[in-house]
Amino acid sequence: MGRREKQRRQEGLWIVHTELPRTVAHPFYEQLNRVLEARHFDEWVVRQCAHFYAEKMGRPSLAPGRYFRLLLIGYFEGIDSERGIAWRAADSLALRSFLGVGLNEMPPDHSTISRTRLIGVAVRFIPRFAHIVTVDKRLRLWPR
Repeated sequence: MGRREKQRRQEGLWIVHTELPRTVAHPFYEQLNRVLEARHFDEWVVRQCAHFYAEKMGRPSLAPGRYFRLLLIGYFEGIDSERGIAWRAADSLALRSFLGVGLNEMPPDHSTISRTRLIGVAVRFIPRFAHIVTVDKRLRLWPR
């Protein structure tokens, strides 16, 4: 009788990250990144936060642009805890891309996010940061 035996498929041991299938993961965050890049947000926030950061002290700190992107994730995803933001960022390829975190890197953990908050960056710049939301409403990036 012609029975076909079920063959076990052997998966490749190594997969080059450029060969991983890419989907349109989350167009909202891609558009938001384009807006932030067009406004030179990272350069601006580094200048604004420079006096909060030491030149060299211990392990490298969380870049201000990445920190504020994490806050945006919390805002748009409705996450109010640093642990929740860190977990969501680690779990989503779209958010890793939004944060500029490669597949071979770990996104910031909750303790790194918390330490950055404790140095006072967020308290001082949240009002200025809100400017991005209000100015770019005309791009229909934000819900009205």
